[in-house]
Amino acid sequence: MTSASLSSHVLDLQSGKPADGLAVGVHALAPSRELASAVTDADGRIKQWNTALELSPGVYEVVFDTGTWFAVRGQTTLYPQVRICFTVVAGQPHYHIPLLLSPFGYSTYRGS
Repeated sequence: MTSASLSSHVLDLQSGKPADGLAVGVHALAPSRELASAVTDADGRIKQWNTALELSPGVYEVVFDTGTWFAVRGQTTLYPQVRICFTVVAGQPHYHIPLLLSPFGYSTYRGS
């Protein structure tokens, strides 16, 4: 069975800068459990997780702790967490889940 790697990138649309210092977790949904976590770097990227992360085919969730990140900056937000579910399919070696973030909205897409 093949496995896939995962990376992420978060941009703060309000400031136009990378969202550095934002905590992110990766969860399996069946059974539900956290697989790995990380904090975005100065470029808003996660290149390495706190543990080896290889995703088998299935459904996963990336959880961004946006409430804490905005609170540290003295801002309120409508979304205390952003949860993005995605499906890993066999034969796809890498997934990149970016997040475009503002206090009252967000967007995501399939990155490369």
